[in-house]
Amino acid sequence: MIQIIKSNKTRFEYDIQALLKSFYPEWEPRMLAPDSEVRDRRILEGEPVMALFFGGDEVTLEMFTSLHKYTWRPQEPEDTSEYKNAFKRFFYRSLCKETGTTLPWGNLTGIRPTKIAMTMMEQGKSGEETADYLRTMHLVSEEKTALALDIAEREKKILSTLHYENGYSLYVGIPFCPTTCLYCSFTSYPIGAWKKRVGEYLTALEKEIDATAWLCRDKILDTVYIGGGTPTSLSAQELERLLGKLQGAFDFSTVQEFTVEAGRADSITEDKLKVLHKHGVTRISVNPQTMKQETLDLIGRRHTVEQVEAAFRLARQTGFDNINMDIILGLPGETAADVAHTIEAIKALSPDALTVHSLAVKRASKLGRWIEENGATAYNNTEEIMDIAARGAADMDMVPYYLYRQKNMSGNFENVGYSRRGKYGIYNILINEEKQTIAALGAGSITKGVFQDDRIERCENVKDVAQYIERIDEMVERKRQLLGG
Repeated sequence: MIQIIKSNKTRFEYDIQALLKSFYPEWEPRMLAPDSEVRDRRILEGEPVMALFFGGDEVTLEMFTSLHKYTWRPQEPEDTSEYKNAFKRFFYRSLCKETGTTLPWGNLTGIRPTKIAMTMMEQGKSGEETADYLRTMHLVSEEKTALALDIAEREKKILSTLHYENGYSLYVGIPFCPTTCLYCSFTSYPIGAWKKRVGEYLTALEKEIDATAWLCRDKILDTVYIGGGTPTSLSAQELERLLGKLQGAFDFSTVQEFTVEAGRADSITEDKLKVLHKHGVTRISVNPQTMKQETLDLIGRRHTVEQVEAAFRLARQTGFDNINMDIILGLPGETAADVAHTIEAIKALSPDALTVHSLAVKRASKLGRWIEENGATAYNNTEEIMDIAARGAADMDMVPYYLYRQKNMSGNFENVGYSRRGKYGIYNILINEEKQTIAALGAGSITKGVFQDDRIERCENVKDVAQYIERIDEMVERKRQLLGG
């Protein structure tokens, strides 16, 4: 059901809708100005839930659902960041009063809370000044403020050895999976349907590899990350071809971290792990998401808990000493007891890192349709559940080292990477903090150029695999225009 927000201006539309979704996850808000041309019949027939009026001296928020009215008299000049931040505080506090709840990250609607802390620290602000800013300007909770500062300080130390001005990182996307998970919105195609064209995909990818290696020939390669999809959907022979090509085209002598997402237990075999280890992969992920079999079946992961455990042990036996495991909190039907069970099962395996995701409902995923049929209360994440995961990571002697948020996250929480000291995922920090150029190859990947004048520019590869193969020259040209050379 679409909920209508009437307004005499469409200012701050993104922030308004993002905060509304945080407080009312079941809503699909639409903000309309009085002179809007409405062509969507669903909106015409919808019931307005609130009205915002921006006057010269006063801003009024009227809630039609409760007949409550909230007012704000701005002290800041319009068209300034101070005015916008003050409005967000007013709107947030009004929703807190309306619902009787607060959000852990206050009125922050962006995906990188630690970037605020990192930037302030780089500007010479003390930890106390940074914490005060997060609490007073964005109404972030004490707990999340402490977490953001802890991670920002750790990130700064971890990234101190990287080459910002003359360095870069490399991402390679393999857009194939054994099956598509219920919650997934990434570029992913069932490997069974594309088996016969994987060779064509690798041929196109090799062309992009050669072009990118030339464009970056005078730069220092710091980290390499092969993701997807599920890279280990490829056969051992295909992985051998890909890794051999990468190491033949790029100078790996300076690489500090080489990660491959093994991901799905049903894609991991001994011969594939041996190929990865032989080529010097330093970090892999074996991702259960949950250790509850009923949930695995529901979300479309066609493997068992026992397969996850066997795949992890096989990776250890092959020689990998930096293995990450991903879990998702807030999966449909899961309780605090289910999450505690998952954490205990992971502790028994003793990975080197644990990435804790809060479920984010993406429109492009099957989960969005599932929730429409089963209701928003069918999935839930709570502070108790987040604490279970955090305590489990601490029990394994792990510390939080990176953090990011997404739209429509269950419980309005965050994704946190925990790791034992010295086993951090450097690329994970780089992709979120935007400190270094990341050259991204493969269907659906996005290259991000970070330039010395603080510009950040992007170029995208098409998501469709067939289109990527057919238009590979165009993808190469896009990258050439962004990266130069």
